[in-house]
Amino acid sequence: MFMKHLWRLLSIRVSAFRRFFFLLLLISFAGTASAGQAALSITDDFGNEVTLQAPAKRIVALYGSFNEILYAMDLGDRLVARTAADHYPEQITALPSIGTHMRPNPELIVALKPDLVLQMAGRSQAATALEPLKTRGIPCAMFKVASFEEMFFMVRRLGVLTGEPESASGLIESMNARLDSVLQKYVTSSVLPSVFFEIRYPNLLAAGQGSIVNDIIRHAGGINCISNHKKIVRMGEEELMRLNPRTYVYQTGRMNPSPVRPDERSHFKLIDAVRNKRILKVDESVFSRPGPRNVEAVEILADFLFNNKEK
Repeated sequence: MFMKHLWRLLSIRVSAFRRFFFLLLLISFAGTASAGQAALSITDDFGNEVTLQAPAKRIVALYGSFNEILYAMDLGDRLVARTAADHYPEQITALPSIGTHMRPNPELIVALKPDLVLQMAGRSQAATALEPLKTRGIPCAMFKVASFEEMFFMVRRLGVLTGEPESASGLIESMNARLDSVLQKYVTSSVLPSVFFEIRYPNLLAAGQGSIVNDIIRHAGGINCISNHKKIVRMGEEELMRLNPRTYVYQTGRMNPSPVRPDERSHFKLIDAVRNKRILKVDESVFSRPGPRNVEAVEILADFLFNNKEK
């Protein structure tokens, strides 16, 4: 209505000066509207508003999950760096390293001129690592993911910041379709098998209710025998014996580089999972890192729980 009114004013017999003035006003209004439409804004998981004037084209991810998600959205070419620990997808290794997840090098990051930095919450150092970047005016977003629902919410917001909401929706729909397939194929029993997930051994650590592993177990048709709501739970072996899980899952990776098989630990032989050879060895990056491969983790675990295959 405002623009229409201006054009009506222009059609009136007024001086050339006034006509020129109104034309400038119209151009200014159109430019302001266009700029308003270009702004992209989300709120991250810690209440910080992140606003970009245009879709992010140069992204630095300080945690490997984001690399996997952006590649799954066909946006891997927007990444301009990686951390020292990132080697998946393979293409990421061609990018320069800017330090570690908790201790990135701010000077190296600034030199890459990113328009967005992404961080995953963990210890307090994760937020601290963003401070020198924020003071330089670089937009930063930090997320916390402990379930598929939280992951999907994060993916949708990444779709906003990259100007690719359809790519985000497509990834979510694809993941949900596979999760539904597992539900229809395997999860038919009313009795949920108990699962213990070993993060590290020795000095035993287990996945608690606050981890993505917990949601993987749930979607696979099992129940996490750890009731503690923390992400990682320190365990005494006596407590493990008391829990006596039906299935024992242990990971290999950075947190658990060379674990001894549970059935080769003499004091574990009384656990039902060990006595019945219900032991599953898995890849830490597939099970413990929030990302698209968590659906593969659900498929692997469901197949093991309901097809009685030792791996």
